[in-house]
Amino acid sequence: MRPQGLWRSVGLVHRACTRSFLETGSGRRSFQTASSSPRVPDFAFAFDIDGVLLRSSKPIPGAAESLALLKDQGIPFILLTNGGGKHETERVAEISEKLQVPLDPSVIIQSHSPFAELVRGPDEQSALENKCVLVVGGEGDGCRQVAEKYGFKNVVTPGDIFMANPTIWPFSKVFRNYYEGFTRPLPPFSPRDPKDPTKGLKIDAVFVFNDPRDWALDAQVILDVLLSSQGVLGTVSEMNGRSDLPNRGYLQDGQPHLYYSNPDLVWAAAYHLPRLGQGGFREALDGTWAAITGGPSKGAELKKTIIGKPHQGTYEFAENQLLRNRSRAFGANIQQPLRNVYMVGDNPESDIQGANTYRSAHGSQWHSLLVRTGVYSGGEPTWTPKTIVDNVQKAVEYGLKTSQW
Repeated sequence: MRPQGLWRSVGLVHRACTRSFLETGSGRRSFQTASSSPRVPDFAFAFDIDGVLLRSSKPIPGAAESLALLKDQGIPFILLTNGGGKHETERVAEISEKLQVPLDPSVIIQSHSPFAELVRGPDEQSALENKCVLVVGGEGDGCRQVAEKYGFKNVVTPGDIFMANPTIWPFSKVFRNYYEGFTRPLPPFSPRDPKDPTKGLKIDAVFVFNDPRDWALDAQVILDVLLSSQGVLGTVSEMNGRSDLPNRGYLQDGQPHLYYSNPDLVWAAAYHLPRLGQGGFREALDGTWAAITGGPSKGAELKKTIIGKPHQGTYEFAENQLLRNRSRAFGANIQQPLRNVYMVGDNPESDIQGANTYRSAHGSQWHSLLVRTGVYSGGEPTWTPKTIVDNVQKAVEYGLKTSQW
């Protein structure tokens, strides 16, 4: 069946998918409906959200119909976004409501979703479940709540630290009413100094879950921790600046590791021009670190782990989720391998670069499809996609035709 024929009946498809999902009441059959083709597709789709399916929370024309069509045809897909700040169940419920297409939480992968794997870690020593982690970014208390749902049991935020001792960053006083609405007392630790309740607080990992709102406070607290001894707030490592030590002594004294969930420098928001994202905060922190320590040019690198598109690890995580969903829909002993994945995105430096450079351990080929409804506005993109199309509907048509579906 040609794509054009499929689109003519998409209104019926959308309603049929909705009825089927509601009748089953389970995501286990979210890819199967009464009208699905008995064939097992050897391809799947991965969609960015902002700039592809939604623009400032408003559906992009053709987005709902595209997902409804894939559901009806039994073609697996995931939503692979560098956004975050909310738990996957909450985020997918919002997207389902906006698009009027019921979606299961198993189809969404946010920038910080892989952080959940660090709760227990590869071994007991590296597990962070019971250690104190600093979570940065997002609206209010949202990212702390996400981290706790992932399984982290001891989570603090820069706002908690500021409220315990406002002198840690005097210029955040204007945000005091904001922080009073969600911050918590710091966890118990020893020794406690009545003049400075933050003294003695040991941070074991720093996670930037989402775009920071109070950049200055967040940067100051992160720098304090990275320059400390053993991650204990209020201390300064005596190893810092020593030329006889690796990295000139910086980050050599048991300081916590720094994790970023999203490398995007800019993203497509409601404003007509791209806006700074988490990558902008990272660049600002890198610059401040270099000004204080001398930076990489002086042998003082700010070591960190960055996940999210376009990084290999995020695409591995996404493909494994696709394969799990596929097995759940068609049976664990499925014989047809997944040969092709169409990555539909609007950002050449995340979506397109990631698909172009990803090397699958399962033998699938990822194909980058660039849409014109988000960050990309024309001209020669920094990373060349497989093809450029007007919107997500055209991208789905391209994938269906290429895979001869």
